[in-house]
Amino acid sequence: MNSRRQFLAASAAGGLFPLLRGRADVPNSYPYSEFEKRIAMRDFRGITKDVLPTPCMLVDLDLFEQNIRKMSDYSKSVGIQVRPHVKVHKSVDVAKRQIALGAIGLTVATIAEAELMSGAGIRGVLWTKQPASQNNIQRAIALSKRDASFMFVVDSPQVVDWVEQAASASKVKCRVAVSVFASMPRQGIEPGQPALQLAQKLSSSPHFSFEGFMAYSGTAAHTRGFEARCKRSSDDLAGVRETVDLAKKSGLPVGIVSGGSTGTYNIDKDNGLTELEAGTYVFMDTEYWPVGGKDGKEVYSDFFSALTVLTTADAKLHPNLVTTDYGNKAMARATDRVKDKPWLEVAMQGAEYGALRWKDGAPEVKLGERLEIYPTNLDVSTAAYDRYYITRGDQVIDVWPIMGRGGAPQR
Repeated sequence: MNSRRQFLAASAAGGLFPLLRGRADVPNSYPYSEFEKRIAMRDFRGITKDVLPTPCMLVDLDLFEQNIRKMSDYSKSVGIQVRPHVKVHKSVDVAKRQIALGAIGLTVATIAEAELMSGAGIRGVLWTKQPASQNNIQRAIALSKRDASFMFVVDSPQVVDWVEQAASASKVKCRVAVSVFASMPRQGIEPGQPALQLAQKLSSSPHFSFEGFMAYSGTAAHTRGFEARCKRSSDDLAGVRETVDLAKKSGLPVGIVSGGSTGTYNIDKDNGLTELEAGTYVFMDTEYWPVGGKDGKEVYSDFFSALTVLTTADAKLHPNLVTTDYGNKAMARATDRVKDKPWLEVAMQGAEYGALRWKDGAPEVKLGERLEIYPTNLDVSTAAYDRYYITRGDQVIDVWPIMGRGGAPQR
């Protein structure tokens, strides 16, 4: 007969795990002392959603793969390149899968992201901010020296002078595109002659290779209604189309015209772009749901919602409310949505505390219940987590690190 000590040891080693998993009234047993070791060894036996720490990010692998394949197939069918933005996922694992399906490179928002992706062996990284500090200039020069495929943008003659001085001292030639204003006041030189003159300044220098133009119309991305979105994108990109025409007439070769988004991926080729910087399509978030699709439906459903945040109902003390561990630090928002339970509303109660509410008569959430939340804005949500748990059904089959999220080296 087994002793109590032997019985508990067997339980800690996972012996009871298969017996208890299906019972909602008994906490599951799992050898948590081995959890990180198994992940490091890529041994995912027994790792299911119900044993994961919460809050955490889950990726449905099948939906994710359908999303990246759809974008790849579409771009090839219409003749536009994809240089997807990594700010949504910050994952080398995701990026390599995008490249494998034909992406020509990556778009990044920070020099740290550029260093990370280039360091992982990915070529064709485009940094969409100009280097305007000593730190960023030196890092852009160093990366240009290590990786001849790296590109960045500028929208200021002053910055061009600063970078040229550094490039001359380092004896390196930088690949640079001109960022052109496209309705968002955060960046972009005025289109037409100002943008052309900046391009000519780059082209005349032995320290630069002028690559083309970038124009990001972020306001068009979330314009509701497909026809309205088409018009907004066309209006926003009119300036870069004018600039490209002027450049070509002046004899200046234009290699790329980069921009676009998930919301306008099936619009912007007609508006003069040669490549798309779309990013959210890999996972999707709820900010895109209301914009509507080309099919006339109110909900934008071109891509699947492949990412959720798993949370636990860890207190139930008041009517029509449970407290969760999906709070402010986990980037909870009232516009998030609960998977398969549309009657639940997401609320915040503090740094580590969230809430789910429901109306009288609606199905209740049980204490200890696990729920999956669709986040509102993945650009900010992913910065709060350090890994994706990759799933098929309830089974975890892989773990992908989320990288370059914070700290001085990541700026």
